[in-house]
Amino acid sequence: MGGAARGIGHYASALLDALRRDFPADEFPVVTPRSRLESRLLFGSAALTGRPRLDRLAGGCDVVWAPAPAPLAVSRGVPLVLTVQDRSWEVRPSDFTSYERLWHLAARPRALARRAERVLTTTEHGRADIVAAWGLDPARVAVAPLGVRALAPGAPPGGEPYLLFVGALEPRKAPGVLAAALATARARGLRARLIVVGDGRMDVPGAEHAGRVDDATLAGLYAGALALVMPSHLEGFGLTAVEALAAGTPVIVSDLAPVREVLGDAAFAYVPPGDAGALADALLAVERAAPRGDPAAVAHLTWSATAAVTHAALVEAAGA
Repeated sequence: MGGAARGIGHYASALLDALRRDFPADEFPVVTPRSRLESRLLFGSAALTGRPRLDRLAGGCDVVWAPAPAPLAVSRGVPLVLTVQDRSWEVRPSDFTSYERLWHLAARPRALARRAERVLTTTEHGRADIVAAWGLDPARVAVAPLGVRALAPGAPPGGEPYLLFVGALEPRKAPGVLAAALATARARGLRARLIVVGDGRMDVPGAEHAGRVDDATLAGLYAGALALVMPSHLEGFGLTAVEALAAGTPVIVSDLAPVREVLGDAAFAYVPPGDAGALADALLAVERAAPRGDPAAVAHLTWSATAAVTHAALVEAAGA
């Protein structure tokens, strides 16, 4: 999280790298705002009136891919492929700031998805959800699971054993639940530290906050952790748990349908979302057991596989 982009930025960057590597005959120009002014022009009121348009800013193109819903504009007749990771802003609107709610209101995700020739999401559960909630044609919605980049890990931090949280310190990631579980587990004898990677508007009292770190540092943190803890109220996929398992680290995760779809039996523990007591039990259990995670359980999740599904959607949209 940090020096290297995470979230949508990580997804877009990793997928573009794979698309360019695996489909060298195609061109993938990128339009990104470099300043707050450009962001307002590209994704602000000007976009809503039809100017500027992403396809024109890219110098003309056969198809536009948007890695997430945003208040963007695409010329009439230019096909659009849209990725929707989840509907968190609709399911848990109170988790978002006023600005974030306005952003999603301006983005009109439902209308954008209906306008798109193809929509991508990351799990079968997510596909069923947006088809039902937004009334989309199932034939236009495809599942492109996320992948794991092979990274050379840095050295794990020294000192006492530690648990690891990686994610935005925002309500939907449940840092408050994690803090309560940590306090309860420590009162019952937990000795492990908790290292928190990420930033945001919330805090986890009693944890060591590493902030935003580069990929090599994060890979080292994954490799050295007793377990990754992902107590989220909502997840579209659960990439941090996949990354941890790929490093041989066990995971304690919220019992959410998309996460179960991705991890299956590979998680050390599934915990009811919001249940700090059950999470405390799992923290104590993983410290006692000191298991290892199974990298083979997520070996099929590669960015090349994601790129193949994405490229097929782009080709289909361009020819539709």
